[in-house]
Amino acid sequence: MDALTRDAQLGTRTRRFTLGRAVMVLLCLLLLGGIVYAVWFWHPAAPSQPARSGIRNAPVPVLVAPSETRDVPIYLDGLGTVQAFNTVTVKAMVDGPLVEVRFKEGQEVHAGDVLARIDPRTYQAALDQAVAKKAQDQANLANARVDLVRYQKLAATAYTSAQQSDTQKATVAQLEAQVQQDQATIDSARTQLSYTTVAAPLDGRTGIRLVDQGNIVRAGDATGMVVITKLQPISVVFTLPQQALPAVAAAMKEGTAEALAFAQGSDGSRAGLLDRGTLAVLDNQVDPTTGTIKLKATFPNAESKLWPGGFVGIRLKVATEHDAIVVPPVAVQRGPTAAYVYVVGTDDTVKRETVTVGHEDERASIIASGLPAGARVVTDGASRLTDGAHVTVVSPTQDATPSGPAQASAPGTAARRQRAQ
Repeated sequence: MDALTRDAQLGTRTRRFTLGRAVMVLLCLLLLGGIVYAVWFWHPAAPSQPARSGIRNAPVPVLVAPSETRDVPIYLDGLGTVQAFNTVTVKAMVDGPLVEVRFKEGQEVHAGDVLARIDPRTYQAALDQAVAKKAQDQANLANARVDLVRYQKLAATAYTSAQQSDTQKATVAQLEAQVQQDQATIDSARTQLSYTTVAAPLDGRTGIRLVDQGNIVRAGDATGMVVITKLQPISVVFTLPQQALPAVAAAMKEGTAEALAFAQGSDGSRAGLLDRGTLAVLDNQVDPTTGTIKLKATFPNAESKLWPGGFVGIRLKVATEHDAIVVPPVAVQRGPTAAYVYVVGTDDTVKRETVTVGHEDERASIIASGLPAGARVVTDGASRLTDGAHVTVVSPTQDATPSGPAQASAPGTAARRQRAQ
C-alpha cells in the first residue's frame, strides 16, 4: 500500500513539473515572436529622396579672412628670469659694536648714503697714536739733519772724521724712512676708522635687515648687514634653442635687438606687456646638456614692474619680413605631406591650395608660396570641407548652424511620435 501511494505522489509531481516547463517555453516563444514582429514590420520613417539630396548638397557655413600683405616683425619666444642689474651684500669691514642703523628695510638709497655706524673709538685712538708717532719721528729727523750739516762742515775742515759725517747721513736716511712708515700707518688707521661708517656702494633698494643695532659685527661675518639691489635698469636672463643662434647673431650685428617682457602666462598682448628693452649679451657658448644658448636683456624698469627672481616671457625681435603675405594661423591646415588652406572662390566654392609656410606664431602665419594676396581663406569650418564644396560665408556673430532640411530620425522615433500624438 505504501509503495502505491508513493508512486501516485511521484506521478503527480512529474505532471506538475512538465506543465510548468511547457508554460515557460510558451512564454519565451511569445516574447521571441514579438521581437521578430517589431523588427520586421516596424520601420522608421525615412526621409524622402529630395530631402537626402538637400542634406548632401547644403552649403557649409564658414568664417573667412583675407590674406594680407604687410611688414611682419619676427619674434623668438623664450622664458626668462629677472635678475638685479647689480647686487651687493653690505658687510662690516672692521669688528665692533653696531651703534647705529640709519636705513629702513625696502628704502631707496644712493651711493654714499650712510647705512650704519660701528663704534669708532678704538680706531680713532689708533689713528691718534699713529699721528703722534709721526710727529715724534719728524722731530728726530729734524735734529738729525741739523747734526748732519754740522758734521759735514767739521769734516770739511778736518775737525772730525769723514766716517762720523757718513754715519750721521745714514741716520738721517733712516729717520726719513721712519717718517714715511708713520705716514703709511696713519693712512691705514684712517682707513680703518672710515670703515666704521658703513655707506651704500651704489644706488639701489635695500632688502630685509640682517643684523640689528647693538650686535657685535665682524669683518668675517658671512651674512652681512643688508643686501642692496639695483632695479633700474634691470636684467632678464633667458634661453633660446641653439637653432636660433644665426638669427640672433645677425640681429645683434645689424644693431640693437629689441626685447619685450611679458607677464608669465599672458597671451603676448599689450595688456600683459611689462617693459621694453634691448638685448645686451649673447653667451659665448651653447649649453651642451640642453642645446640652448643663454642671453641677457636689459630693461629700464621705470615702473618697477620687473622684480628680481620673477619669471617672465621674453619676445626677442630678430628681423622684419617686408611685404609678406599673411593669414591667420587657424587658416593653415596640416596634411600628411604639406600644409594647405581652403580658398573661397567667387562662386562660393572652396579650393584646396597647398602652401609653404614661413615664419608662424600665434598671431600670423607668413605664406612663402602658394597663395596670392587678397584671397579669402577659411578660418573656421574647415573640418567639414572637401575640395569643391559649396560654402556660405557668415560673420563671426551670425549663427553658423546650417539651415537645411530636417535630419533623419533615429530608428523608431517617428513611430513613437505618431503614437504620442
